Amino acid sequence: MARACSPRVWSWRWRRNPLRRRSDLAEAWVLLAAWVSIVVGGLVAGLVTAGAVGRDLERQRADARSVAAVLTKDAPTSVAPRLGTPQQVRAMVRWTAPDGSVHSGRTTVAAGSHAGARVAVWTDTRGRLTSQPLAPSEAAFRAALAGVLAAVGAGGAVWGGAQAARAALNRRRLEQWAAEWERIDHRRGWKTG
Repeated sequence: MARACSPRVWSWRWRRNPLRRRSDLAEAWVLLAAWVSIVVGGLVAGLVTAGAVGRDLERQRADARSVAAVLTKDAPTSVAPRLGTPQQVRAMVRWTAPDGSVHSGRTTVAAGSHAGARVAVWTDTRGRLTSQPLAPSEAAFRAALAGVLAAVGAGGAVWGGAQAARAALNRRRLEQWAAEWERIDHRRGWKTG
């Protein structure tokens, strides 16, 4: 039956005792700083990233305009139709921008559409083709996902740094122990190996 660790067991590095080395205390401070940085830094990184992504997606949504366009040539027919889903292909369309200038470009349309068919395209403020903006719920989901990934990434980077510091402290501790054993062996006249 496994016993739960008492606070005395996991906090041994903080208590005064003759077996505690300076490197043990340094390791305790590294771990404390790492956990605080993971929680606070991860939260800040997540919130900042989610806010930036959310603002960017909202700006894209505000700049996008749905414009009626005309298919200039017949759209290709579908090469390999998928069962139950309408096929989309890229074809040339022409549209008029809000400033009155005429533009043309390639966008996705239904396969087999004929020249002269009207299709809706999305343009930016300059009249260039752009993708359809995300729905508010999709934008919120993407912003939240970006925030979570940023928080996990920041926390992982801090944790990796803390583990590297712990490994360096462990190497130093092993070197100190080896030197101390060597000193004890020579004092008693023993040989190690």
